[in-house]
Amino acid sequence: MLVRDPFKLCGLRGAQKDVSVRQAGDTEGRHRHPTSGLLRVAVIGTSASGKTTFAAHLAHALNSVHVELDQLHWLPGWETRPLDEFRELVRQVTAGERWVIDGNYGKVRGVIWPRATHLVWLNYSFPIVFWRALRRTYQRVSTGEELFSGNRETWRSVIFDRDSIPWWVLRTYRRRRREYPQLFKLPAHKHLQVIELRSPNESHEWLQEISRPERE
Repeated sequence: MLVRDPFKLCGLRGAQKDVSVRQAGDTEGRHRHPTSGLLRVAVIGTSASGKTTFAAHLAHALNSVHVELDQLHWLPGWETRPLDEFRELVRQVTAGERWVIDGNYGKVRGVIWPRATHLVWLNYSFPIVFWRALRRTYQRVSTGEELFSGNRETWRSVIFDRDSIPWWVLRTYRRRRREYPQLFKLPAHKHLQVIELRSPNESHEWLQEISRPERE
């Protein structure tokens, strides 16, 4: 099967505050400053939490490849890429030794998480996330911003499409907050170190800590 270059599809970019860090399965967590050993990082969180922007900054700080799963998943006309092809693209980008990937796609979790060394969970409050969803959607529709594969959002799709971002946040926010801790506990994910960031300020300060030059 011929698969397009996933790195070109992504248009690759990439190359503290006390945060809640735990081994997957450790429900109590431990407060540390994890600024080293971040080789392969998956950034997760509900829609509109700012995963892509955060991941781009993290990849830059780590001098790693940044992969946005939305870029690999969506085809023109808001068609989804065939599952086998999508998984193959993700296998290609996760074969590397250093990367930062953002996205929540359960259909490729079994490809990404076994290869990842760390998960960064942007676990923000509902008011923050929903306000971001509304603001981002308004900006995209008003400016006609081009998204993945040339797609654009419209007022019609925002209002009537149950999969538009504001509706999607309403439908999935609570489910994801319940789902992730359960996934972290699975034996297959014991190797992962989970970094839970609970506010944009916490995320910003942690990124600044990682970006700070090493002191002697």
